[in-house]
Amino acid sequence: MHLRCSNEQCATTFDLHERVLSCHRCGDLLEVVVDAATKNAAALKKLWLERRGSYAPKDASGVWRFRELLPSYDDVITLSEGNTPLVRGQKSADWAGVRNLRFKHLGWNPTGSFKDLGMTVGMTEAKFVGAKAVGCASTGNTSASLAAYAARAELVAKVYLPAGKASTNKMAQAVDFGAEIVQVEGNFDRALDALLEVRDLYFLNSINPFRLEGQKTAMFELLEQLEWRVPDYVVVPGGNLGNSSAFGKAFDELKAAGLIDRVPKLVVVQAEGANPFAWMWRSGVEELEPQEHPETVASAIRIGNPRSWRKSLRGVKSTGGFVMDVTDEEIGEAKAMIGRDGIGCEPASATTLAALRKLSESGKIDRDAVVIAVLTGHALKDTDFIVKNSGNELAALSEVKA
Repeated sequence: MHLRCSNEQCATTFDLHERVLSCHRCGDLLEVVVDAATKNAAALKKLWLERRGSYAPKDASGVWRFRELLPSYDDVITLSEGNTPLVRGQKSADWAGVRNLRFKHLGWNPTGSFKDLGMTVGMTEAKFVGAKAVGCASTGNTSASLAAYAARAELVAKVYLPAGKASTNKMAQAVDFGAEIVQVEGNFDRALDALLEVRDLYFLNSINPFRLEGQKTAMFELLEQLEWRVPDYVVVPGGNLGNSSAFGKAFDELKAAGLIDRVPKLVVVQAEGANPFAWMWRSGVEELEPQEHPETVASAIRIGNPRSWRKSLRGVKSTGGFVMDVTDEEIGEAKAMIGRDGIGCEPASATTLAALRKLSESGKIDRDAVVIAVLTGHALKDTDFIVKNSGNELAALSEVKA
């Protein structure tokens, strides 16, 4: 394995463990190159399934269980992440107008979001290369995950958050795990710019290629749960676009290894108030134009300058998918419906169900299509949203009766 510039016109290569986040020649992001075509599909399926019965730390992790397609380490920083459920949407499917809907709920990870899948690999790499301190910019979920895994790795953690824009629930996690909090005036993009100016930190945002290696395993696990039957669509929220980039990479590797014979269409959904990628897709331009003041109730995807857009675009195009957006009102309605299904999620996750309803109503998706909607964060990640949208119900329940 090695690192390679993700710009296909450049494709400059680097040693796997070289501490560099972007290409020295063209400035684009890097990716880990995995020679998946050399793998034996039948042997991998059997081995991965057998490991589910093992208590060894690497096997108990829903990320490291798939380590044949990951960078190799003797010791890993793990909290038994992954192993997240695939839950059938009952009321949600009827509401959205589709018959075959299941939710891949990544909010059932140790710190309550999909970030743990990438953080176990990113933190393991940080420890391997001798980092003493790690850092990230975050809307909240990354900070919680980085803080937890840094604590396990016994590394100093520093997180940069947009002042007043991150959920209290998420900030509380980072504090609980011992991270240093730096609040930056402005939005996530300003926080990330501030972080990148700091020296002596190992950066663990999704611009780090090792983060995406962990996140891609969500699709390995998903296909295994489906007994390797490929769904028609995988729908995912779009913020900094690391997840959709990772999923596109996963599908390429699974197909190259012969584990699947086709790929699902990848659908990326943004909030209407933070939609530079969706705007780019609709307009047909070749370069993403950053959105200076992104705004949406879905704080986890309130990002105006997604750094992984090129990788995500490649994944969307290679799968025959597309990009779209939904309003805050549609997000709120979809979140409430997921809750009524007994599942629950943070607001950003609900973009997926909102998008499905929109697609169904416009006739752009077959009602019988097999659809996987990815939920990226737990319902308890943003309880302020629930309180604000409950009307007087919670207030009435909290009153003490004389």
